[in-house]
Amino acid sequence: MAVFLSPGLHAAEDQNSFENPILWADVPDPDVIRVGNAFYMTSTTMHMNPGVPIMKSYDLVHWEIVNYVYDTLGDSDAQALRNGQNEYGKGSWASSLRYHNGTYYVVFSSSTAGNTFIYKTQDIEKGPWTRSTIGFYHDMSLLFDDDGRVYLVHGGGDIRLTELTADASAVKPGGLNQVIIPNASLVAGPNVGLPAEGAHIQKINGKYYIFLITWPQGKGRTQLVFRADRITGPYEGRVALDFAGVAQGGIVDTPDGKWYGMLFQDHGSVGRTPFLVPVSWQNAWPVFGVNGQIPAQMPMPVPGMNSNHKIVASDDFDQTRLPLVWQWNHNPDNNLWSLTERPGFMRLKTGRTSTGILDARNSLTQRSIGPESSGRIALDVSRMKSGDYAGLAALQKNYGFVGVKMSGNSKSIIMVNGSGTAPVEVASVPLAQNTVHFKVEMDFKNNTDKAYFYYSLDGNRWTAIGNTLQMSYTLPHFMGYRFALFNYATQSAGGYVDFDYFRIENRMTGTGGSGESPQSPVQSGSVYKLRNAHSSMVIGISGMSTANGGQAVQWNDNGSADHQWRFDRLSSGYYKLTNIHSGKVLGVENMSTANGASAIQWDDNGTADHEWQLAPVGDGSYKLVNRHSGKVLGVDGMSKTAGARIVQWDDNGTADHNWTFSFVR
Repeated sequence: MAVFLSPGLHAAEDQNSFENPILWADVPDPDVIRVGNAFYMTSTTMHMNPGVPIMKSYDLVHWEIVNYVYDTLGDSDAQALRNGQNEYGKGSWASSLRYHNGTYYVVFSSSTAGNTFIYKTQDIEKGPWTRSTIGFYHDMSLLFDDDGRVYLVHGGGDIRLTELTADASAVKPGGLNQVIIPNASLVAGPNVGLPAEGAHIQKINGKYYIFLITWPQGKGRTQLVFRADRITGPYEGRVALDFAGVAQGGIVDTPDGKWYGMLFQDHGSVGRTPFLVPVSWQNAWPVFGVNGQIPAQMPMPVPGMNSNHKIVASDDFDQTRLPLVWQWNHNPDNNLWSLTERPGFMRLKTGRTSTGILDARNSLTQRSIGPESSGRIALDVSRMKSGDYAGLAALQKNYGFVGVKMSGNSKSIIMVNGSGTAPVEVASVPLAQNTVHFKVEMDFKNNTDKAYFYYSLDGNRWTAIGNTLQMSYTLPHFMGYRFALFNYATQSAGGYVDFDYFRIENRMTGTGGSGESPQSPVQSGSVYKLRNAHSSMVIGISGMSTANGGQAVQWNDNGSADHQWRFDRLSSGYYKLTNIHSGKVLGVENMSTANGASAIQWDDNGTADHEWQLAPVGDGSYKLVNRHSGKVLGVDGMSKTAGARIVQWDDNGTADHNWTFSFVR
């Protein structure tokens, strides 16, 4: 049975498959190329510096940041957060990445500078880069044609062609400069909220293909494709994908000839997340997805290349350079931070006064990640001055933070909620020591978009502080929420703080004493697949039955809804497991206490056989212990065959009694 992705669905990957989004983080406007067996991708990071990340992958799914195109783009007041100016939501946009005759090219525009920048290098991972500047060209895409001519395709609504010099450093005098697709949105219907833009041009098998995005009124973001035999046209176009708002990007092939589109989806306050979409060819048209949809689970594009590469990471600040996962909010003042003045710490100094965190310089950021993020720090505040604020923030226009405020000679732990018309200090607790730990946790599941704030005096026992921040993706910042380490002065400059570490995890732990403990493998209210450690199969319901008494069986993981279970934690500490397909809960047939009794689904009538305890084995797997019988969940006869019954049995230590949990949503 084919199962297709619904908006926002994501689950853990196994070694042979992947699910979207491939990066549950803010990586918008992706552009991907392949050089040999390596893929490179650029993305938009706007007002963050260094800018335009270069990401690398060998399988299109696992990515790491290997370089940036520039450290800073300029030093205007807006770029440096000076004199009340900023460039939130501006900076660099929608880069185009190309490789031609041994040289890598990255082209992008900046509304702050009012220009388009063309960067070149022979070594994309190490540089150096050289830069040329031309006029402003919106959402441009670079093409090196077979005859040696070079072009930009760009614009919104009407799509234009502008010819560059052969070295792609300037606009060619007297070169082509014309509209090639008038009113490009029209192929999606007469009424659009966003005219076609986001161009990606590629020449494949002698034809020119231009990929665009538009937004028809009453519908979602939509991917368009146009093709022509000559670069000047005429172009014919069609809707390439209209599914769950996944759109905007080009296509790339694998070494063995498969094609994929790298697009993205608006994903609430975590930002715009990249989706990898299979592409097939029919009559020289690229066809995105399968029957107009995106499969929920797909084979890895390049098998055997799995890695632990990530675009976020914890940091002990024990290096002399910041790892590439970090970016500064606007231009940093490099005289006001150090990794060497106190080895093993990052020192942030204040160099001026600020009105708040949004105009504070040298806030150091990493992306948040979904479906959950937990970021924490340890902070030495012994050298703060009166009027200083330092701590950890959930950064966007509607921000929140937990930190230390210095008032005279007194320190206090505070939580500030900046989601209203003015920031509010929601809570304050006196602080009598110089080292303190802070934690911010963000919940993006099911578009919850809430952030929670904690402090600890010893790094082990955590206390919630303040209120919950309702996060929101705002257009003035045009960026997903980030963790931000900050220190700013409101009275006089000269104080500093030392950050001992930053830890980021992909699950929330709360206070560690309420709700799920840090050792719990699941979050209450979330949906998981239960995978048997012995057979590697998942629990489903025989025949996808929705009837009471439907037999629980193991089956190959084909993505069907009866393989998905919602875990709800009860006040007893046990869990109730509800099948997503049938709405019924997992129990034991006739409330039996005998070995070999079948696990079945049933209406939730509150009986004890519907309650299960998760007992850690010690190797990352868990036993499911029935509250009524005391027996554990296993597979009949330790079978590895699809369709084998799920049963209860005495805990005798066999591997079929061990289970792992794959997050779905």
